[in-house]
This record gives sequence, structure tokens and C-alpha cells, in this order.
Amino acid sequence: MPDPSVSVVIPARNEELLLPAALRSVAAQTLGDPVEAIVVSNGSHDGTAAVAAATAAELPGLTVRVLEEPIAGIARAKNAGSAAARAPLLAFLDGDSRMSPALLQTIVARARVGEQVASIRIVADGSDRVDHAFFWVIENGKRLVRTRANMFWCSRDVFDRLGGFDASLNHAEDLDFLVRARRAGFRVGHIHGAWIATSPRRLHRGPLRIGMFTMLGRWALGHLGIGRRWPY
Repeated sequence: MPDPSVSVVIPARNEELLLPAALRSVAAQTLGDPVEAIVVSNGSHDGTAAVAAATAAELPGLTVRVLEEPIAGIARAKNAGSAAARAPLLAFLDGDSRMSPALLQTIVARARVGEQVASIRIVADGSDRVDHAFFWVIENGKRLVRTRANMFWCSRDVFDRLGGFDASLNHAEDLDFLVRARRAGFRVGHIHGAWIATSPRRLHRGPLRIGMFTMLGRWALGHLGIGRRWPY
């Protein structure tokens, strides 16, 4: 089997319900090149690993590998998945999220013209207008700052030169990586046309959608470097 062009690293902690959709979105990519998905079950207490293996069996066109990282921590999980990746390009997808069909094709096209790292537009999964409005505000608000805190892709060379993610971080690990990439002299791009749809479930916690304000506050603090090591 030929080596993949892109490795999609999927950290997943207790994501047995939403992980199948994440994997199916990788399998449905329009990129004609081989792709692999690496699921890292990160201290899960449910059937995340078993569900990943069962879903992989339903997707014969996609190479899926399932790893275990027993110590909880999203940065640790992403580092473990990246260490196992075989492709020259790495894309990061949360276990509760889905890729738009042309995302990997977009990433490969941008890599071919010299781009090495870029954040990716995030939208709300589902049809709730309030959820979509919230993520629209977040996406446009990020234009006011130099570095966007998003899921992203990068070349293996960039990842290795930066030493991967800071394994001590539980939040804003993507932002930390992208800031370090910029400081190291890499141009950090942004993909706006293709997207990743993520679960808005945290926005729905508490009465009167108070979860939206909690999440907004947490993201704002994380951007300022506060609370990045707090449990998330």
C-alpha cells in the first residue's frame, strides 16, 4: 500500500458517539491520494477505541490506526498520533468534529505551492442558528488578532522543528503551536473556504445557553495565556 499524502490525527476522549462521523468525514474526502487516520484514545472510559476499530472495518478505503494514550491531555494525544504518522502532511481533527469533503484536497494544493502551516475555519455542526452565529462571531473576531486559535494542518518538517505540542497544555495547545510557528519564521496561513464542523455541545451546558459565555471566557483567557493547564 502506498504511503499516505496526509495523516489525520484524531485525539478522542470518551467520543464513542461522535467519533464515527469524524472518521467517515475523512473517508469521504475528495483528495485522490491515500490518506490515513490515526485515532488516539486519550484516557477514555467508554468504548472509544472499540468504536474506532469497528468504524474502520466499515471504511475499507481508509487506513485507520487506533492508539492508546492513557494519560489524559489533548496535547499528549496529538503528539502520540503525530509520532505514529507516516505522511509528510499532518492535519488535526477533534473526535467530535467533521471535515468538509474538500479540506484535504485544499491542504495538499496549498502545500504544493509552498505553504507549510495554516489554521482552518471552524463552524458549528448541526442546524442551530444560534450555534452558527456564535462560531461566526468567533471566526470573525479572530481576524482582529495576528494568530488564529484553530485546528490546523502543518508539514512534518514544521512539526518536528517545533518539537510538536507542549504536552503540559490542556487548552489552547493549537494557539501555542501556531504562535511558536510564526515566531520561528513560518508564515501561518488560514483556510477559509473548506472547514471543520465541530460539536457545539459545550455551548448548551447550563440554563439559557450559559455555556456560550463560559466557552467564550475560557477561549479569551486561553488566548491571554491563562488557564491553559487547567482541566478542560
